[in-house]
Amino acid sequence: MGKASGRWDFEWVYNEQPHTSRRKEILAKYPEIKSLMGHDPQLKWVVSGMVLTQLLACYLVHDLPWKWVFFWAYAFGGCINHSLTLAIHDISHNVAFGNSKARLNRWFAMFANLPIGLPYSASFKKYHIDHHRYLGGDGLDVDIPTEMEGWFFCTPARKVLWLFLQPLFYALRPLVVNPKPVTKLEMLNAVVQFVVDFIIYYLWGLKPIIYLIAGSILCMGLHPISGHFIAEHYMFLKGHETYSYYGPLNYITFNVGYHMEHHDFPSIPGSKLPLVKKIAAEYYDGLPQHTSWVRVLWDFVFDDSIGPYARIKRQYKLVKQE
Repeated sequence: MGKASGRWDFEWVYNEQPHTSRRKEILAKYPEIKSLMGHDPQLKWVVSGMVLTQLLACYLVHDLPWKWVFFWAYAFGGCINHSLTLAIHDISHNVAFGNSKARLNRWFAMFANLPIGLPYSASFKKYHIDHHRYLGGDGLDVDIPTEMEGWFFCTPARKVLWLFLQPLFYALRPLVVNPKPVTKLEMLNAVVQFVVDFIIYYLWGLKPIIYLIAGSILCMGLHPISGHFIAEHYMFLKGHETYSYYGPLNYITFNVGYHMEHHDFPSIPGSKLPLVKKIAAEYYDGLPQHTSWVRVLWDFVFDDSIGPYARIKRQYKLVKQE
């Protein structure tokens, strides 16, 4: 199975996350950054175009041989679906229609969810708030792998398997780490999703459904775009818990690579994050950054010092809500 990873525990720290203090410092020096906050008027049109493209693709694949259904799911449809999950990430911060229209953002996220094939958007919103508020929080931030994941997926072969199964762990980990009651919004998300799935099945059969769901699972697993899952917060350098990537894949991922900037200013749409870096360049240029998500995946698999344990964790002094 190969050599085991050299890490056998998370990196525990006892200070607050760096984004809070950096945000205050940057805003004090560059108050004009506040003007970037708010909604992105183009986002709804871009997302709508992607959803309609996938619906057209459902029609186009319904008569293809199965091997081509899976090929196009991985090479094309899954890329769009992964990008839509990142649009949902942006929408979860109310940047599609603004904070004053929060419910419209939730409904639009369900619309963006449709090509993914499985209900996702409402649950993501519920947990993503904690990821920002309690970054690295033990039992709070469900982006952190479990002890079992860190212990077992410690060799190159097992880490490849873990990458392949990432969608499964992202779906099930919250139920283990920080279970929360199912909300009415999540139930509505599921009903809307499965009704649309049934309509697609009724019109064009099983192949379009497999095309959508397989694309989502495959491209959120072992795929170049999925390098962002590892690049964002895995500790490639000791003491650094958030990293940015400024390469070309940002063009198809709503600038999720600008991740330090995003955590510093989560209410700024992804389309405007490059302006944050441009305005406050001295705060970001000297920080560690990634140049390739493919290289991130390679290093994650073959570097013994990096694995599911390579995350910074901290305790937050609060009473967890039941």
